[in-house]
Amino acid sequence: MSSLTTSPDGFLLHGEPFRIISGAMHYFRIHPDQWADRLRKARLMGLNSVETYVPWNLHQPDPDGPLVLDGFLDLPRYLSLARDEGLHVLLRPGPFICAEWDDGGLPAWLIADHDIRLRTSDPRFTGAIDRYLDVLLPPLLPHMAAAGGPVIAVQVENEYGAYGDDSAYLKHLEQAFRSRGVEELLFTCDQANPEHLATGGLPGVLATATFGSRVDQNLAELRRHQPEGPLMCAEFWIGWFDHWGGPHHVRDAADAAADLDRLLSAGASVNIYMFHGGTNFGFTNGANHKYAYEPTVTSYDYDAALTECGDPGPKYHAFREVIARHAPVPDEPAPAPAIKLPPVIVELDRRAPLLPHASTLAEPVRTDDPATMNGLGLQTGYALYRTTFEAAGDGLLHFAGGVGDRAQVFVDGAPVGVLERERHDETLPVRVPRPGATLEVLVENMGGVNYGPRIGAPKGLLGPVSFNGIPLHGWDCHPLPLDSLDAVPFEPSDAPTAAEPAFHHGTFDVDTPADTFLALPGWTKGQAWINGFHLGRYWNRGPQHTLYVPAPVLRPGTNDLVVLELHATTATRAQLTDTADLGPENTW
Repeated sequence: MSSLTTSPDGFLLHGEPFRIISGAMHYFRIHPDQWADRLRKARLMGLNSVETYVPWNLHQPDPDGPLVLDGFLDLPRYLSLARDEGLHVLLRPGPFICAEWDDGGLPAWLIADHDIRLRTSDPRFTGAIDRYLDVLLPPLLPHMAAAGGPVIAVQVENEYGAYGDDSAYLKHLEQAFRSRGVEELLFTCDQANPEHLATGGLPGVLATATFGSRVDQNLAELRRHQPEGPLMCAEFWIGWFDHWGGPHHVRDAADAAADLDRLLSAGASVNIYMFHGGTNFGFTNGANHKYAYEPTVTSYDYDAALTECGDPGPKYHAFREVIARHAPVPDEPAPAPAIKLPPVIVELDRRAPLLPHASTLAEPVRTDDPATMNGLGLQTGYALYRTTFEAAGDGLLHFAGGVGDRAQVFVDGAPVGVLERERHDETLPVRVPRPGATLEVLVENMGGVNYGPRIGAPKGLLGPVSFNGIPLHGWDCHPLPLDSLDAVPFEPSDAPTAAEPAFHHGTFDVDTPADTFLALPGWTKGQAWINGFHLGRYWNRGPQHTLYVPAPVLRPGTNDLVVLELHATTATRAQLTDTADLGPENTW
């Protein structure tokens, strides 16, 4: 049987009273060579547990392929490291995780079928979940508490009360876990209001709440919903995430620590969200879309107790003091900040334009009307669409249904405008210089919506395209996942200005690898890679102005930097700096 149980008064671990003092730390947002360091710092702050989501879309990118459990996704290794550090684990496998993660963790191959009713008891959805759990759970069962492992509790879905009211779906998930050998405590997690707790919960399954303030009020609401048993805040929000074009959100450490003290003084258990946020490396960030589309930035620093690069921040020390009033804290010094790489200037002296070499990176798919990215089998990245105009002249390009999510438009290679989902753009005035001129549209997937009814919204060109009311047919559609840059034909660059999307390459030397931050002053928007590792997206609109480079990405000797810049630039260099710049702060 599971070693964690509930009593009318709280949790019992091996039959003894136990309070969960946990911190959220997502293995898939942290370089695996740094997992042990972050787990040690969790223990030193006084945590007895860590929590993590499990991203379905990364672990099962192909429904017919093998489960991915290596590198960043070696969850069994992460669980073993937590056990070795003496930490328990709260596992949140979803299947929906939100997490400000691309499509909330739902796989692109699943949401490509728009007839599926996501997060319901639709047999097509639950059948896909069952097949996923059939392969996910066997390698995790040895790490469950019933087998002597660290996992003491497993979450069913995630804040479901904010989305739907299909109790049969939640019951299916509960039975799916139980029938596949999960004996541990199951729990649900919802915002602390009556409607969400009612529709997101299950009889016989522990209900927990999410909130960041108004501790007494929210705990009282949870107690009204659940008259006895443990009180737990499963997400105690101590910071927040950022969107491109917005501020960098921070929360005063003393304010957050005072609320943590209120939680623990009330006898409640807690999971601090986030203890360590990490990074949305590559194309993994999500987005929100309530009134307008708002993509999340690359950094998931979250103003957490540990910064994005794993250094103790003000909250780390404040929380350690609070926890020490309520539970044992290791009699060891608090960890010091990690050594940073000395500043480096990187000359980017080789380049390769993207549009002329698109066919080198991906064979085009020929369609009558442009296909969506899902239609091209493209999960993340970019799609380049190419056709020709029959007539010359001034006119209006119309993109029926708009774009998902940002489109750069070129006529005969010259940029003529940008359309963005966040502005609901569908039209663009253009001048076509000649019959037969080439129209190219480079569309960027800026991140799948991770919360609310727009999860699974399509990407790419979302409908037919016309010029002055006349449809444009015969499209070459290039899917560009950019998962490998080996085929990019770099050549020495002697042009002071690049007026088109282009890859830029340079090298730099490192004596001893250490954490650093990539700054790109003078560059506008794009992606960056070091030694083939995809750091993520940059954009001069901010708030984020540096990209975190984990020390394990670097190597002694010569290192490679590749930047894909999407706009015209005269910049020829990048900087590696020892300080993060996440933008102007907005304190809440």
